Order: sequence, then structure tokens, then C-alpha cells
Amino acid sequence: MPKKLATYLLVLSMMVVAFSLLAEAQQTIKVGIINSQEILEKSIEGKKAIAQLEERNRKNQQDLSKLDEQIRQLETKLNTQQLTMTQEAILSLSVDLERKRTERQRMAEDANRDMQELQQRLFLKIQSEVMPVIAKLGQEKGIDLMLDLRASGVLYFNPAIDLTDEVIKRYDAGKSVK
Repeated sequence: MPKKLATYLLVLSMMVVAFSLLAEAQQTIKVGIINSQEILEKSIEGKKAIAQLEERNRKNQQDLSKLDEQIRQLETKLNTQQLTMTQEAILSLSVDLERKRTERQRMAEDANRDMQELQQRLFLKIQSEVMPVIAKLGQEKGIDLMLDLRASGVLYFNPAIDLTDEVIKRYDAGKSVK
């Protein structure tokens, strides 16, 4: 009987220790949520970046439209005057048309690459400026974990932990001071 009692007491004491460790491990973790897409769309700097991207895109589209018009003119000329032109003139016009098509394709690829680079540069700049704001807000509110709705895959959250508007307000205030 004393051996069974000793085993029982040992198991009981191990359970007490385990439960106390478990209770200690389950301390409350404060979580905050931000939406970086919303910060980009609603902050002053984000709006400037989006406007800059839209302006660049508009200019690129205008340049491509000019080339498209030149290509259409060459195609029309080739189609309507082909019967009255010499073989040499037809060949020359066809070569010019292919050159314009190649130029247009390259311009579109270059414009696309430039847009991606500009977008990345602008968004990284904003992100680097917003991160200290988020960190400071998290420290002030005693937050242990901050998640970004855009990148986290969060399916549900309590709107009370959404700090996006506060981040935007502080970010804009910090930019207006400078």
C-alpha cells in the first residue's frame, strides 16, 4: 500500500506542476490587425503613390496608342495601295510595319517593367515609413502580435482590434509635420 500511495502522490504532484505550467503558458496575448491595402489607399502618401502610378500608366497608354495609330496607318496604306505599288515598295512598307509592331511590343514590355519597378519602389518606401508607426502603436497599446489582413489569411477578427485607421492617422500626421 505505501508504494501505491507514493505513486499516487507522485502522479498527483506531476499533474499539479503540469497544470500550473499550462496556466502560466496560457497568458493572454494581445493581437492587433492592420490592413496595409487600406493604408495605401487612404493615407496621403498612398494616394500620392497611386496618383503617380496612374499618371505613368496614362502616359504609357498614350505612347502605345500613338504607335498603334502608326501601325494602323501602315496597314491601311499596305491594304489599299498594294495593287498600285511596286514589289519593292510593298516589301519596304511591310518591313516598316513589322518594325513598328516590334517597337510597340518592346515599348509595352518596357512600360510594364517600369510600372512594376515604380510600384515596388513606391510601396516599399511607404512600407518602410509605416512600419515604425505600427511598431510604436503596438508598443503603446501593449500588443504582442500585429497581423496584416492583406497578407495573413485572417478569416475572421473582432473589428475592435483593427488599428488601421489609427495607423493612417498617425502616419499622415507624421508626414505633415515633415
